[in-house]
Amino acid sequence: MAQIVIEPVTDKRGREAFVDLGRAFSDRLEHFVPQIRAEQIELVDPAKNPFFGHARVQLFIARQGGKPVGRISAHIDELALAMPADQGFGPGTGFFGYFDAEDEAVARALLTAAEGWLAGQGMTRVLGPISLSIWEEPGLLVRGQDHAPMLLMGHHPAHYAGWIEAAGYGRAKTLYTYDLDITRPFPPLVQRIVQSGHKNARITIRQVRKKDWDSEVATILGILNDAWSDNWGFVPFTPAEVAYAGKKLRPLIFEELNMIAELDGRPVAFMLTWPDINAALAKIRGKLFPFGWITMLRWLRHPKGAGMRVPLMGVLKEFHSSRLASQLAFMMIEAIRVQANEKFASTRGEIGWILDDNQGMVAIADTIQSTINREYVIYERKLG
Repeated sequence: MAQIVIEPVTDKRGREAFVDLGRAFSDRLEHFVPQIRAEQIELVDPAKNPFFGHARVQLFIARQGGKPVGRISAHIDELALAMPADQGFGPGTGFFGYFDAEDEAVARALLTAAEGWLAGQGMTRVLGPISLSIWEEPGLLVRGQDHAPMLLMGHHPAHYAGWIEAAGYGRAKTLYTYDLDITRPFPPLVQRIVQSGHKNARITIRQVRKKDWDSEVATILGILNDAWSDNWGFVPFTPAEVAYAGKKLRPLIFEELNMIAELDGRPVAFMLTWPDINAALAKIRGKLFPFGWITMLRWLRHPKGAGMRVPLMGVLKEFHSSRLASQLAFMMIEAIRVQANEKFASTRGEIGWILDDNQGMVAIADTIQSTINREYVIYERKLG
């Protein structure tokens, strides 16, 4: 058996090879949806992804007999290092991500290389897979390989979990996504809560205004950074990341599907919903040229029948212990459900990810009769 050699990626050509290797592994998986190659390359480009403005990143490719057989990233987020340790990250915590391997021996060699690099940078603990930011694709898919992922959700073969666990990793956190039939009304209890909210003159549920997009993004991210600040794994968005995310997500924003809740005219909560562009990407196999861009433009004009994903929602922290928080959530969910079903002919929604111990969000998901359809795990291991 030829020796496994782990090579660090040092240039543009290496980054492209790193992305192409991941695409080759993913292409083997049933239900996987190819993404746009140029966008994947951009995510690992220090000159284009603002994550690199507060992170140290090293990419690795494994070769055996000259053939690429796996890849992994090792990275350190300076903002994560500054967070309290009891929130999941904190001093000494590094990460691995973009994990793909031909077999268990390659997997072990890649994890060893990532751990060695992190230890050399002074880290004492490793978490992963997280690729690259916690806001991008956190966790390894361990349940839900039997259906296609929605946008920005990782899709991994079931055997990766065994390889990672055999290398000495244990679960740090479990993340869920919830599937929701949006063709049927919510239970009577939820309907009563929503109706009560509409009778309250202090509460306004409004659509996001795309003509004021930059201002709306700032409002949403301001609420998000406050609402999630005590959550496990929270890392604040930087201004550069806010601008970057706002520009990338704007084409997926339909005003009817994104809500801001105001109390006495003050924005206090939000809920974002994106039509699942993966449905269109699957048709073009992730290739815009020569004719894929036509399909994408048509889809973006009116994504009829698309599944809907709720990736982010939040209520200002000062209201977390009040009945108002769940009421606002139910009001926004119901407003979006109606629009998605009636205007976009959507039948299915997906909420997540949601931390397994986020009792408030789990309770909301249960109350609207959604069910867990995908489970992700973030693993951890001490170094040294």
